[in-house]
Amino acid sequence: MTQVFTNCRIATLSAGAQTPYGLIDNAALIVRDGRIAWVGLRDDCPAAASHVETIDLGGRLVTPGLIDCHTHLVFAGNRATEFEMRLTGVSYADIAKAGGGIVSSVRSLRAADFDTLVAQSLPRLDALIADGVAVVEIKSGYGLTIVDEMRMLRVARHLETLRPITIRTSWLAAHTVPPEYAGHADEYIDTVVIPGLRLAHAEGLVDAVDGYCETIAFSIAQMRRIFDAARALDLPVKLHAEQLSDSKAARLGADYAALSVDHLEFLDPDDVPALAQAGTVATLLPGAFHMLKETQEPPVAALRAHGVPMALATDCNPGTSPLMSLLTAMNMGCILFGLTPEEALTGTTRYAAKALGLQDSHGTIEVGKVADLAVWNCEHPAELSYWIGGSSLSQRVIGGSVA
Repeated sequence: MTQVFTNCRIATLSAGAQTPYGLIDNAALIVRDGRIAWVGLRDDCPAAASHVETIDLGGRLVTPGLIDCHTHLVFAGNRATEFEMRLTGVSYADIAKAGGGIVSSVRSLRAADFDTLVAQSLPRLDALIADGVAVVEIKSGYGLTIVDEMRMLRVARHLETLRPITIRTSWLAAHTVPPEYAGHADEYIDTVVIPGLRLAHAEGLVDAVDGYCETIAFSIAQMRRIFDAARALDLPVKLHAEQLSDSKAARLGADYAALSVDHLEFLDPDDVPALAQAGTVATLLPGAFHMLKETQEPPVAALRAHGVPMALATDCNPGTSPLMSLLTAMNMGCILFGLTPEEALTGTTRYAAKALGLQDSHGTIEVGKVADLAVWNCEHPAELSYWIGGSSLSQRVIGGSVA
């Protein structure tokens, strides 16, 4: 099947483009069998295209479908009361001692069956879809038993059958040490994290392996053991790194050629060259920065200077980033971290695809790539980072089909 999309303005976001955003005015796009077959000026559109279905986009802006490359979208319940408590001055430590914090989310997740998790997660996915998102990464990490972690990933896989969207999954059993293993993190790794990873991989539930390397979570030595297990299964790795302290977790990620290292507020600029050499993406998560009222910003200038790709994501989760809008994350990335609108859009398309290992098939509008597109009621791509609230999305095209 061949289609021609015409009368539009296309931001290709391709590397090495000669114009900002790779912008092509008065453009056309040919899609054949769900892939991009040609893109360029409307007047140069191949003559053969005159014999196929033509879709007039009315002068609208077209970008690659957006990609949310870091979410914890499958969870049960919420922690709004804890949010309220923090605003009245109760510390996170006191909330945790009272049974709140991540332990609260673990408790809720374990009590929720498959159908409940699907029903609660689907509206969050729909909110992202309404923002023009075509690909979403979803992590486990709130079950912290083999059975519960695998149920989370089965839910994530099932969501892909309910909506026209691509979902990538990450095994994040190394999110925190559950209460029943308090003080026995190594035993938890030996009995849950690594055996569960092998089982989930055998079932086809895992696309990547993630972990939280921090003083309140897992050490570098512990994460090395988990990453060695991932390497043995030929699975790529990702890492929550340098969110609360400079633990040198980013260097660990570089050692394993991680797809991405995420958060990075406390990343030492001297460690940035290691990321550049490894080809690792720096994923910035302004939603958590905003919710936690952080003041330590990630070293964006150093990342820029060394050419480290910067992705942006919602980090959608019940505790520290209840954010369900990737467009809002783009605005936050500009305002809080000093990104340009072009960096924000590149960070939710080309570099977000790279953070998921999908750079050969997604993230730009180039010949041969999957025809996942977002069509906007906009004149200029900067508008996507400019507006706060609402969405200017006109329609999504997923695999060449209007969704």
